[in-house]
Amino acid sequence: MAGSASRSIPAAFKNVNPTNHKRPAGGGAFPLPSCGRTCTVPAGVSGTASVAQAFAFDETKYPDWSGQWLRPPGVGFQWDQTQPPGRGQQAPLTPEYQAVLEASLADQAAGGQGGDNLVTCRTNGMPRMMSAAWPIEFVVLPGITYVNFHPFLPRRIYTDGRSFPDNEEPSFAGYSIGRWLDADGDGRFDTLEVETRNFKGPRTYEGSGIPLHDDNLSVITERLYLDKQDPDILHNDITVFDHALTRPWTVNKRYRRDRHIVWFEDNCTENNNHVIIGKEDYFLSADGKLMPTRKGQPAPNLSYFKTPAR
Repeated sequence: MAGSASRSIPAAFKNVNPTNHKRPAGGGAFPLPSCGRTCTVPAGVSGTASVAQAFAFDETKYPDWSGQWLRPPGVGFQWDQTQPPGRGQQAPLTPEYQAVLEASLADQAAGGQGGDNLVTCRTNGMPRMMSAAWPIEFVVLPGITYVNFHPFLPRRIYTDGRSFPDNEEPSFAGYSIGRWLDADGDGRFDTLEVETRNFKGPRTYEGSGIPLHDDNLSVITERLYLDKQDPDILHNDITVFDHALTRPWTVNKRYRRDRHIVWFEDNCTENNNHVIIGKEDYFLSADGKLMPTRKGQPAPNLSYFKTPAR
């Protein structure tokens, strides 16, 4: 199963090798790679791109990832595209975080949102944003590759040889450093390897609420490449190292290209009838009144409102 396999992080990233991080005796969380926030992209990658380099950008040396990329037909929003969501994902969670998932599923079964924060219109963050719930676009430039999304800010993957910064503000998308490879030796780049760190949370893999660890020390690697048989299929091998896992978790995401591009504006806050008050999710009805979203849900605290005289 794609979601159950444990694969090595690409050798391109110094000191990041899961074979050096064995699961502790007696179970528990899988240790994270140890290179911290100062990992460097190996020798052979050029330094920061200059203006002159930008003007000298040769598109023929890079793969054609133009167009609009969508989930394959029949694939939902689940993390591992080959498995059903929720428990069917068989996520290698520690007992503590399996309990978090079970609580999320129970709350959703009762009408709540569980661990899914999508109703707040907050970004899904990494790695969930790469599930392509909405179409995505790749813009390849000499020192950076942008991943554009409908409802989020663009994701930036820096390919100019920089190291991870020490004082960058954490974000849901994290900070991504990549490098291009000529995997088949034909003189053209065909594969983009990426490492992403420096997160804030909470973050989940999918709508069922499969959680990442609250410490936000995740390390996420990706390997993106076109299918050898069909250039309109893009693969993304994603491996997550996280303290909520008993081992690294790897899935193969597939995106299909649509060359007849239609983009539309998607403003999450527009027509979002969910109202979050504290930890409670309510719903605004068509007549403008606040409704409960589950049976027995308490009303919000109205102590700051004056009670009308009777």
